[in-house]
Amino acid sequence: MEYVFKANGISKQYGKFTALSDVNMEIPKGAIYGFVGKNGAGKTTLIRIMCGLQKASSGFYELLGKTADDVDISKARRRMGAVVESPAIYKDMSARDNLIQQCLVLGLPDFSCVDEILSLVGLSGTGKKKARHFSLGMRQRLGIAVALCGDPDFIVLDEPINGLDPQGIIEIRELILKLNRERGITFLISSHILDELSKIATNYGFIDKGHIVRQMSSKELKKECRKSVRMKVSDVGLLTKVMEEKGIEYKVIDNSTADVYSSINFSEIAKDFDKVGCSIFTMEEHDESLEAFYLSLLGGGENVQKSVC
Repeated sequence: MEYVFKANGISKQYGKFTALSDVNMEIPKGAIYGFVGKNGAGKTTLIRIMCGLQKASSGFYELLGKTADDVDISKARRRMGAVVESPAIYKDMSARDNLIQQCLVLGLPDFSCVDEILSLVGLSGTGKKKARHFSLGMRQRLGIAVALCGDPDFIVLDEPINGLDPQGIIEIRELILKLNRERGITFLISSHILDELSKIATNYGFIDKGHIVRQMSSKELKKECRKSVRMKVSDVGLLTKVMEEKGIEYKVIDNSTADVYSSINFSEIAKDFDKVGCSIFTMEEHDESLEAFYLSLLGGGENVQKSVC
């Protein structure tokens, strides 16, 4: 598999504080990689290292085929766009002038891409209107437009929909999907809004306390977010015995609760349980959400908005 970014043992210290610890990460080419973690988990620090805004204390990484110490790493970064923390735009300029300025910064030979990009992000009708008068959603789209200058292969978006209204969220989501599908751009998206992330991400990386605790594809996540029947019983050990005898897949949650991954006929299963002396207290359909998976994996619920797989 080809990757746009690979990290091996990346660590970052600020004095005695460790922001990142032995980070290993792979972002497949063509993916929309959802980067999930609580505030302070290390997401923005890793993104800053990825973008060349900070240096790692130890470890190494590879970006678009170039290692961090390669003399041509700057060329690899020219194939990368980013909106980190907030869009880097000139508020006293129009959308068009912002893109022209970015073309000048990148040393592009002309401004032929500007009108196409403005149309692509839905800002072609803004004319001479200054960016300071744009809505938050328009500013986010302008930030993505600036990142698109230079025709990047990889774009990093740090919390791209924070503070947006529902319409703005939909616009950003559809834009990301369009750029990914039609232009083959790989995205890394850091977000707390797990419901939205679950609608577009093809891959996930979960970070906690500066360490990547798990990476997985959306298919793997869906398998772990399967529908089940959650049962509360008098003795989960006896439930285990019944399920093993019947060849039914299950997962023990605690000493009285288990998730059963099969359609269950209540009267039949009640008879089986009665035979071994186990009482059923409750049975209900259960869907594990991305939020529930996140909480079970990382623990704690601060700064995470709800989602459904």
